[in-house]
Amino acid sequence: MRNPQNETGGVTPPSRSREGPGEGLSGLAPESPDPSREREGNERHVPERTCILTRRKGTRDELIRLALGPDGVVAPDVRARAPGRGAWIGVGRGQLDEANAKGKLKAALQRAFKTNAIEVPSNLGERTEHALRKTALDRLGMEARAGNLINGADKVEAAARAGKVHLLLHALDASEDGRKRMDQAWRVGGGEPQGMIFPEGRTILSMALGRENVVHVALTDPAAASRVQHALARWRAFTDPNEGLEGGAHASRSGSADDLTKE
Repeated sequence: MRNPQNETGGVTPPSRSREGPGEGLSGLAPESPDPSREREGNERHVPERTCILTRRKGTRDELIRLALGPDGVVAPDVRARAPGRGAWIGVGRGQLDEANAKGKLKAALQRAFKTNAIEVPSNLGERTEHALRKTALDRLGMEARAGNLINGADKVEAAARAGKVHLLLHALDASEDGRKRMDQAWRVGGGEPQGMIFPEGRTILSMALGRENVVHVALTDPAAASRVQHALARWRAFTDPNEGLEGGAHASRSGSADDLTKE
């Protein structure tokens, strides 16, 4: 993600608003508008949801939806598109698994759905993590097909030095020397100090993009970079809330190639 101080149009994290106080107008104007009124008119209301386990509030982008199927089985709905009733959680997998094992999750869902006729799978945490992972991989694939990213060490390095990279990703098994070389090129081009370590190795990354031997990836479109970063952040926040993707943080686990075909 490019540094907004170096270039307008840089990626802004999805959970932050880019709006702020308006700039003061010249004293020659007959009447200056009320800044607070300007903010009220410009701010877009974002509906909030409440986590059924912690009661913490957040937007639908910050929380994860659980859907109640017609058969009474609860399933993850990470894209929040499933029909019917839903409930929201804002905890990581460890907390979710613990609440599920102790029956607290089922009790909270029964209250949220106002029915006792529900079934909560014992592997709901695993299924939720897999769904977030698949969403992130699918997003990368879509951006690749749209022509919003490039790969290949030489191409990525050249684009980074030219200031054309808005998000830099390294495969989990990329060499340290390779990461440092790309990171340095990104800094030279006005980017961040370090790229992100993708939570999977080059095999999974290559399959997601439909290309061969993908080790380094550069998002060259700011909107695409924001979409990818958001999907990766949601995945990481659920799998390991105490770890981030910035600065070389590695994933706690790595999936298999077969997982790409699973739902």
